[in-house]
Amino acid sequence: MLVNGKWTADWQPVQATDAKGGFVRQTSSFRHWITPDGSPGPTGEGGFRAEAGRYHLYLALICPWASRTLIAFRLKGLEEVISVSVVEPALTDQGWRFGDYPGSSRDVLNGATYLHEIYTKVDPTITGRATVPVLWDKQRQTIVNNESADIVRMLNAGFGHLADDTVDLYPEDLRAKIDALNDRIYPRLNNGVYRAGFATTQEAYEEAFQDVFGMLDELEQHLAGKAFLFGDRLTETDIRLFVTLVRFDAAYHGLFKCNLRRIADYSNLSAHLERMLAFPGIAGTVNIDHIKRGYHSIKSLNPTGIVPLGPALGFERLLADSERKAA
Repeated sequence: MLVNGKWTADWQPVQATDAKGGFVRQTSSFRHWITPDGSPGPTGEGGFRAEAGRYHLYLALICPWASRTLIAFRLKGLEEVISVSVVEPALTDQGWRFGDYPGSSRDVLNGATYLHEIYTKVDPTITGRATVPVLWDKQRQTIVNNESADIVRMLNAGFGHLADDTVDLYPEDLRAKIDALNDRIYPRLNNGVYRAGFATTQEAYEEAFQDVFGMLDELEQHLAGKAFLFGDRLTETDIRLFVTLVRFDAAYHGLFKCNLRRIADYSNLSAHLERMLAFPGIAGTVNIDHIKRGYHSIKSLNPTGIVPLGPALGFERLLADSERKAA
């Protein structure tokens, strides 16, 4: 991590632990907002006006938080408005690295080798972790925001006429329900798999394990007879669920010890996963090779670095179809 702007130790997945030995996630450092007129958003300072070509997204295809911003970016049709860089999947001793691994890119914008250099470019004395996603302002040469939840909402509503207004991931009439379900899914499932995988005591692991499968069971029932979590409309909550589901059988089930059941064992969750992949633009955001290679590069969980050839995933045909159409 960075301490006073200097990289001081090899990358470690566990940022902090609680009294039970449970995994505690870092709070995001930059919380400014892009708005159509440049006025301040819910947090941070103003001056970040929506403009084509001004902003850049730094992403990792392994990371669920970064992937949900990529999905919002695609669904809102912002490909000609915001540029994108993708780091390599394997986590190095200095964290995320830019490079030439298939599906990755060099940092042609700032010339960084490692993502932490983007953080120290903004604040040479910063202390903390260099995480993805990062929303960068080319004009002011600074990080706008590195909190995925904020970025998804910015991409949804902050770019005004520059974005596709036929897609609304946070419709006003559903906001209270979206916020309530987000607040349940995040600690128990989205972050719950990390709490299980990075637990340092049996007690912390078992608590997280029960949360994960309790939430999956609840969502399996919730989705009965529904296309999406709130009926026939895809919202940001569906994206939050999807990015965990699509990684579950490939990484969390084995490597993170979330092995009571697979997503393939849940009929309604599997159907939701496949509906999301069939939604135009979403399948192209998923790279199973990056996901498997990235998670299995975490030395504390997989010291040999061996990447498993399996498992066979029922939805891989949808990814293959998407690749063929893109070609």
